Amino acid sequence: MLLVPCMWWLTIVLVLSYEVARSARRVARHAFPGRPAGRVEDHTVLTVQRIRAWVALAMSGGLLAVYGGASDAWDQFLQRLYLAPWLALASAVLAAAVLYWMARRGKRLLMRAHFRDAGLRILGYIGAWVLVPVLCLAAIGAMRALSDTNGEVNIFLMYLPLLALWTPFWWTVYFVCFASGPAVRNGFTLSALHPALPVLATCAAVWVFAFVSRATGGPPPFPEPLAVCAVFGGPASVTVLAWWEIHRLRHRYGMSWRG
Repeated sequence: MLLVPCMWWLTIVLVLSYEVARSARRVARHAFPGRPAGRVEDHTVLTVQRIRAWVALAMSGGLLAVYGGASDAWDQFLQRLYLAPWLALASAVLAAAVLYWMARRGKRLLMRAHFRDAGLRILGYIGAWVLVPVLCLAAIGAMRALSDTNGEVNIFLMYLPLLALWTPFWWTVYFVCFASGPAVRNGFTLSALHPALPVLATCAAVWVFAFVSRATGGPPPFPEPLAVCAVFGGPASVTVLAWWEIHRLRHRYGMSWRG
């Protein structure tokens, strides 16, 4: 308690960060809800998918522990982190176009309204990604201008301007972080067009990413058979689960490709 008066600046930063993150999470969940309209959640399929994800993570960690290559793994992780939303977005749009082309004429009229709503959300998501570096550069430039104007930097005079300058940047970063998971998982709310769209988009995205990673980054630092399994085993298992999920959607929930 004695340190609280001396740490007033940290207290303000923590409280402001919490409120900024809370506001960004609220907007992100509104734009990309965890369970959007049209998304059929099969708890059996979700359980198997979680098990598959944990098994894949354990196998990857075991291979890295045995054969090394931590730096390569970190580079591939950063590459996945950056490319995954864009590949998922492209796959979702492609799957939506195919399903729209397959749909009956009366169904297409309903799908157009969902296209317009999802398009606005997608544009907002892309705009947030573009704003992150723009706001960062703007804040750095404004900091330099303030320091040049004031000469010697006085922390009491610079404290509130610094908070005001960096708050929009961190709000956008929080928004991207909170929105990316539900957006990628639910096909950027395009699941309202067709129940099978998130499954098809995920399946297409993992295969495209596997080939892109193999072409740009080369194989993992494992023996050849294990490297092939590490690259294509994940997409193959996702494809099997996708086929099983579509099978359940058709026979348990009455899904029709054209309806």
